[in-house]
Amino acid sequence: MENNPRIAEIDRQTAETNIKLSIDLDGSGRSQIETGIPFIDHMLTLFARHSGCDLEILASGDIEVDFHHTVEDLGICLGQALSQALGDMGGIARYGEAQIPMDEALCGAVVDISRRPFLVFNLALTAPKVGELDSELIEEFFRALAVHGGLSLHINLHYGKNQHHIFEAAFKAVAHALRRAWTFRSELSGRVLSTKGTL
Repeated sequence: MENNPRIAEIDRQTAETNIKLSIDLDGSGRSQIETGIPFIDHMLTLFARHSGCDLEILASGDIEVDFHHTVEDLGICLGQALSQALGDMGGIARYGEAQIPMDEALCGAVVDISRRPFLVFNLALTAPKVGELDSELIEEFFRALAVHGGLSLHINLHYGKNQHHIFEAAFKAVAHALRRAWTFRSELSGRVLSTKGTL
């Protein structure tokens, strides 16, 4: 319901990663992100600022092997936190959409907080890496986010060449789309936006 705090804490420990994450959907965009992967720190800081959530993440992982386990588990944890914070989803808009430019790149994101996870990911991989991060891992992050957050998430690049710009536009677009989707609609008065009455 609208008066309940929409917060969550996730503590995920595996043989490959150790992640502590807390989120407040109704924050002010503050963040403290330490994952050991500078580009992901940058993207998650952007996500918090543009979605308006408060986000704290402390993560360590087997990055001496590669970044795959840490990036995927970050998506898992963020998705779990979103799902937990949203509760029964009563009163929220449920759907959100955003189109975000970043210099020459234009990216769109559309989300349905549906509890039926699905990812459509149409972003060009114009470079094998951004910083030290393998570009292909961004799709793994968003897939984990969608699956564990119960999101039907569509991310589409309209055009763009610079890999950093493409990914930054994508993270900002997802952030703005989610913010619109989890915003309360007064006319719903705690009801779920579905003819089935539940999701």
